[in-house]
Amino acid sequence: MSASKPMADPDGNRIALGPVGQEVVFENDEVRVWEITLEPGARQTWHQHENPYLVIALEAADNRIDSIAGGEPRLVHEEVGGVVYREPGEIHMLTNRGTTRYRSRLVELKCLGENNQ
Repeated sequence: MSASKPMADPDGNRIALGPVGQEVVFENDEVRVWEITLEPGARQTWHQHENPYLVIALEAADNRIDSIAGGEPRLVHEEVGGVVYREPGEIHMLTNRGTTRYRSRLVELKCLGENNQ
């Protein structure tokens, strides 16, 4: 997991990167599993994934993904049981823009990232 490094958001405000999830619920040499829960209007702070990862939605919600590089946000609907695979890299922030709680498990593939360098 990377240390927080100071930088600026698209509005020029100084920020420090946070963790990719809120709580590690499992970890071994190959994977790290995070729990993420966002109430309506809540956000997961700016963060950057260093490992390829899967997101598994446990509770559905309408989310917004903002990139620190700016541009239009990505609006996504996360269905219960839906799974997405993403490559590491982009610094972004996740906001629950819906009216229901969002909950997911994020599975970092350390075996393809930090342990494979």
